[in-house]
Amino acid sequence: LRCARREQEKKQRLKGVEAVRANIAAGKAVARTLRSSLGPKGMDKMLQSQDGDITITNDGATILAEMDVEHQIAKLMVELSKSQDDEIGDGTTGVVVLAGALLEEAEKLIDKGIHPSRVSEGFEMAVDICLPVLDSIADTVEYEINDHEGLKKTAMTTLNSKVVNRLRERLAELCVEAVLSVADMARRDVNLDHIKVDGKEGGELEETMLINGIVVDKDFSHPQMPKRVEDAKICILTAPFEPPKPKTKHKLDIDTVEKYKEMQMAEKTYFQDMVSKVKESGANLVICQWGFDDEANHLLYKHNLPAIRWVGGVELELIAMATGGRIVPRFSEIAASKLGEAKVVREIAFGTTRDRMTVLEGCKSSKAVTIFIRGGNKMMVAEAKRSLHDALCIVRNLIRDNRVVYGGGAAELACSIAVAEAADKIAGVSQYAVRAFADALDTIPMALAENSGMQPIETLTAVKAAQIKTKNPHLGVDCVGAGTNNMKEQLVYESLRSKRQQLQHATQMVKMILKIDDVIQPVDYE
Repeated sequence: LRCARREQEKKQRLKGVEAVRANIAAGKAVARTLRSSLGPKGMDKMLQSQDGDITITNDGATILAEMDVEHQIAKLMVELSKSQDDEIGDGTTGVVVLAGALLEEAEKLIDKGIHPSRVSEGFEMAVDICLPVLDSIADTVEYEINDHEGLKKTAMTTLNSKVVNRLRERLAELCVEAVLSVADMARRDVNLDHIKVDGKEGGELEETMLINGIVVDKDFSHPQMPKRVEDAKICILTAPFEPPKPKTKHKLDIDTVEKYKEMQMAEKTYFQDMVSKVKESGANLVICQWGFDDEANHLLYKHNLPAIRWVGGVELELIAMATGGRIVPRFSEIAASKLGEAKVVREIAFGTTRDRMTVLEGCKSSKAVTIFIRGGNKMMVAEAKRSLHDALCIVRNLIRDNRVVYGGGAAELACSIAVAEAADKIAGVSQYAVRAFADALDTIPMALAENSGMQPIETLTAVKAAQIKTKNPHLGVDCVGAGTNNMKEQLVYESLRSKRQQLQHATQMVKMILKIDDVIQPVDYE
């Protein structure tokens, strides 16, 4: 018992309002870091990992994932942006900034003596007011396979705040084409695993292209093999081109030249059998998950069988899906019915380097496509990949639910006005929390104005007054200096699903933080 008491004494403990305040401070600190990254004029963050790798990004989820946070509440904020990224793909910065603003407002109410539970109730009531408002101001984006202008505009809004914004129109078009080519329109769903985003540093961002097929970061195994195969019949193997080996420990004693020659002949026979089985199936290209030695490589070349080796398992599955082939685990199972088909398999080279990649185009069941990014350096390519991932996710969400609201803080201001009006009709202490929620919503347009170099409070009050006067929910902050505050005219679209999710996720997280009134943690190791 004495030992247990001693252990208990060694723990640090924060109770009551002090615990709530400490947790709010941690959450606000994380939100403050991301606030300057919000919007089209948001700043980037440079993060260095422990092993010296540098990441430059303004994607909220990436910034928080790379940050080494110690505090448990800060880790919850990291989880918040991750859940937004997993579910929606975009809006990861906005959701954390909103949660930080709600925590700030909650702190003011707690300082006035309002109980955290009543604050949580008020925030919950405010969200219930916001969601119908969002539904009422939403517009529907109509799209067809050949006419997808609305989808493109929404993807452009997502790319507007990224480092690739100068090419947002072309990249948005690539994203929409990629999603529509793999979308299952009957189920209104998209499997993003079928879209591979690959990249290679060197070249310009303008050289980014959509390939209706797969790009594999490998070249042909023999330098004299043909660099282009037309009407390819592809044998996809997970068996290595090697003689069989016993699985147990073994030792081979060779004490005469004859025995050595016999072993050589046996190996040659094995290789010839393997190559002839592939050839007899009608294949004219081999893609193998494992390597093969020089003997096998030479035989493949001799029999006019171009081959690619060391292809990863994920890429192998993508190739099988795209070409309609089957992955063959044993040479005895090779058959013509299991071969994949592609119109062209060709090798592409980059600049003066020896970097080569193989492209499979015109695949039989082209349900897999690749967006191939070029950029000046590794960091540019990596950030472009993250940006395109966000845009792909938003287009997928619009195929699932094609309703949009307008950006630039217009949706948040419309909700803020509606919540502030509703607060006057609510009796009791909850009224304060509902009004505080309206103030927190104003933080998003204020941060957008601040990051764009405007006077934040003046800009916010002018736009809010215009919204109330004209009853036009499309008015937002003109971040890019287009000369109009009407976000519908500026074509700043945001997915309704994303906006709803942001409000709900942020409020749930704040409720969770406010409910914690006792923090027990071990003291530092002495």
